Amino acid sequence: MNGVVLAAPESGAGKTVATLAVVRALQATGRSVAPAKVGPDFIDPSHHAVVADRPSRTLDPWLEGEAGLRRTYHRDEGDLRVIEGMMGLYDGDRVSTAGVAERLGLPVVLVVDGSASAASVAATAHGFDRYAERAGRAIDVAGVIATRTRGGAHERAIREALPEELTYCGRIPPAEGLAVPDRHLGLHGGEEAPVEDSALEAAATPLRPERIAALAAVPPDPPPTRPAPPTGVTVAVARDDAFQFVYPSVRDRLARRADVVTFAPTAGDTLPVCDLVYLPGGYPERQAAALAGSAAMATLADRASEGLPVVAECGGLMALAETLTVDGETYEMAGVLPCSVRLRERYQALGHVELRATRQSLVAASGDRLRGQEFHYSTASPARDATFAFAVERGRGIDGDRDGLTEYRTLGTYTHFHAESGVFDTALETITDD
Repeated sequence: MNGVVLAAPESGAGKTVATLAVVRALQATGRSVAPAKVGPDFIDPSHHAVVADRPSRTLDPWLEGEAGLRRTYHRDEGDLRVIEGMMGLYDGDRVSTAGVAERLGLPVVLVVDGSASAASVAATAHGFDRYAERAGRAIDVAGVIATRTRGGAHERAIREALPEELTYCGRIPPAEGLAVPDRHLGLHGGEEAPVEDSALEAAATPLRPERIAALAAVPPDPPPTRPAPPTGVTVAVARDDAFQFVYPSVRDRLARRADVVTFAPTAGDTLPVCDLVYLPGGYPERQAAALAGSAAMATLADRASEGLPVVAECGGLMALAETLTVDGETYEMAGVLPCSVRLRERYQALGHVELRATRQSLVAASGDRLRGQEFHYSTASPARDATFAFAVERGRGIDGDRDGLTEYRTLGTYTHFHAESGVFDTALETITDD
């Protein structure tokens, strides 16, 4: 499948809106479009998924490795993959948009804010193309989309200023309804606050989808898929507002190797009969009262104490704590993990993580190294005698030095894992070997 990367000079230039508009414009030509996002973000892909009506893939070589990055790119079928970059094109220490474009051999279309400039849009794109050599990146900035740009003389001045080697791919006009509202964990998700459809149509109309499609290239073939024999394990995956941050590749991997059943603890569902429970991240602080009264979480607490294996990430960790304090009010949680959690006003950790296993656990053997990512506003205060599965080599984890709080056969981390980390395969295989 051909692909193209949408990048920008900096954060806040309108990459997400541009990506949604490009997807819509390409769909209008009859093409099947598969979206993706550079970096570990969950929020932007949720907006992609609403517009594209299919999951948006995460492309992050830190989380997935080189081979996993390529496997993830080729995971879907379609006519064109549109990839939204992260931050500015060259920004990022472990992962950058330029690095992913280089690894996949894909052209870059630069999204430049034209609201207060004209010829300078061309100068910016030309400079970013020339800077690739200085940055040691073998990438091609091949096209430009001007955002917040009006038609007529304004558009013409930008188009005529572009050097011949830069393709003008259209503009996105300034319009109400295109902004994605902020929330404390970044942005609102696509299902709860979608971009207005009429505004998106207006944004897509002045784009040049045929030019974008003509720039797209095919990345190298993927390496062989890792073996995934069925395990016969039944996995219960929590899925509601409190538990919503799951990479599509994780869902795919679990479905390929296990029987997956979903349940919504905050909606009154009971805990399904299962061999393993997966509580992903989300917004448990918004559903604290519902979690405190959840029958499924009460049952899970009993089953966990009896040895039912549980993997909990970030929001899942919070839900399994003894208490969760939000805006000065404290709620009783499941009480499986010996810690109390408090929501803070500012984020406490953000970025890529590397962990070293210090003991055997559900997801790793002692000495294994795992990579993931963390982004949370809460802090956890573990009991003095709490047991941890991991030492933190990069990132913050639970207390700055450790992550992976363990009790019974339950593991709770602030770290989110991708399927390519092998975490979920190990969990399934550990249960199968019991």
